[in-house]
Amino acid sequence: MLMRGFPRWLRGLLRQFGHGVLTVQEAGQANQQIPDDQVLAFATIQERAVLTVNRDDFIRLHSMSPDHAGIIVCTEDLDRQRLATRIHQAIAAEESLFGKLMRVNRPPAQRSG
Repeated sequence: MLMRGFPRWLRGLLRQFGHGVLTVQEAGQANQQIPDDQVLAFATIQERAVLTVNRDDFIRLHSMSPDHAGIIVCTEDLDRQRLATRIHQAIAAEESLFGKLMRVNRPPAQRSG
């Protein structure tokens, strides 16, 4: 999985779940303003899904060309463990991520009262 736009702590949590996570920094692509389509192409060549909070652009890229190793778009969640768990559960529920767009949304806030 190629992680873009997430803090490093998420990488560690996902690795604890057993996922092979590569950050854009580790791939030597940090701070280069590489276009999203090139990030997706790189991940596809590496046979890695892209994990991103850049929902709109990657949803659009998926609709234009679903021939990729997977795209996981997330809403931001300050609860680190919950976010990592939700991503892990979404991935574990699938046999393969190839050609799939997965959405991992933050759960709605619970109302007290």
